[in-house]
Amino acid sequence: MVKKSSNLDPFSGCVFLFCGSRRDRFKALYWDGQGFWMLYKRFENGKLAWPNNERVVRRASHALDAGLYH
Repeated sequence: MVKKSSNLDPFSGCVFLFCGSRRDRFKALYWDGQGFWMLYKRFENGKLAWPNNERVVRRASHALDAGLYH
């Protein structure tokens, strides 16, 4: 899915996030060099604030790369 939809390398060491359509659950996928880690989170109350467009996603991605979020 990462390769086909985004043309990105799932083995790059990046963390890939996927959000469900109801925004009450998400998955994180990460390759550690030996295998994939998958984190699944389901919110009991409320929803996840998810970016609406590619521009916002790219800005957040660059901020993470620059170490602005901890």
